[in-house]
Amino acid sequence: MKLSRRDGTALVSKPPKDKLGLLLYGSDSMRVALKRQEYLKALLGPAAEEEMRLTRIPAGDLRREPALLMDGIKAIGFFPGPRAAFVEGANELVAQIIIDTIKDWQPGDAQIVVSAGDLKKTSKILKAFEGHSNAYAWGIFDDPPDRAEIERLLQAAELRTDAASMGALEELARNLDPGDFRQTLEKLSLYKLSEPNTNVSLEDITACAPVSVEAGVDDILNIVAEKKSTEIGPLMRRLQSQGVNAVTLSIMAMRHFRTLHRVACNPGAPIYGVRDRDRVSRQSRDWGLHKLEVALGILTDTDLLLRSAGQTAPALAIIERTFIRLAMYGASRS
Repeated sequence: MKLSRRDGTALVSKPPKDKLGLLLYGSDSMRVALKRQEYLKALLGPAAEEEMRLTRIPAGDLRREPALLMDGIKAIGFFPGPRAAFVEGANELVAQIIIDTIKDWQPGDAQIVVSAGDLKKTSKILKAFEGHSNAYAWGIFDDPPDRAEIERLLQAAELRTDAASMGALEELARNLDPGDFRQTLEKLSLYKLSEPNTNVSLEDITACAPVSVEAGVDDILNIVAEKKSTEIGPLMRRLQSQGVNAVTLSIMAMRHFRTLHRVACNPGAPIYGVRDRDRVSRQSRDWGLHKLEVALGILTDTDLLLRSAGQTAPALAIIERTFIRLAMYGASRS
């Protein structure tokens, strides 16, 4: 059975214990891992590994020893409670092993939990879970957590918010990777230990939020945002020598210009997840809302080009050309 985001969130927070199992897949391994961790903890409880009710099977080990998964779902442990066999990093090389095990699964066996990368619609593993009436498949995409999920995370962290702090946390969730956002909530929870019955304030969030995500590319992003086109080439050579790839630069540039766009849409609103808030505010004012919308369109087209299978030009040359184009466009009077 294929799950929507809402149904997937509900299932992960309260897993049914009588089902065959769950496939979690997506291109962002961190997001998939966090959902898998959350699901297994809710299904088995916090002491599952110590009580040997969870069997972990890397896909490479399963390929070498196909019986591992069948043994994992049939084994009866010494401790009572639900059990699961978890296959990590599954791919088409172990698809048939998983499918054959699914066919032999019986009520009372351990649940089969599988994590995978970005699967095609033709994937045998995906078809097996989506087509089974007693199993689930949920694709985890790169969307930031919605308000309902943030509220659930806040409840788990025993944090209270008001309208202003909730808005700030929603903005922070859009700017941070999911692991960084959860770490921020954990830090907030510790920060508020001495004030358990008070709302999280904007000052609390400012104190706990990370100053930047992948700060190593901040220099090139600021040069582009400040329209210094002549400085882009030399800095790109330095970044290339440091091993920074084009897709990372594209993602971070999109994130930076989205932040500028949000600031332009909401002048005076708090800014989180950046190193220099005054600088970001100044960049946003200099560009203006219309130019920032055009810039986001240019960056989206570049990102699609970089990910295109038919793209043959050097990726770093493509992103460098885009950065120069953006800087020159930002400096124009149009």
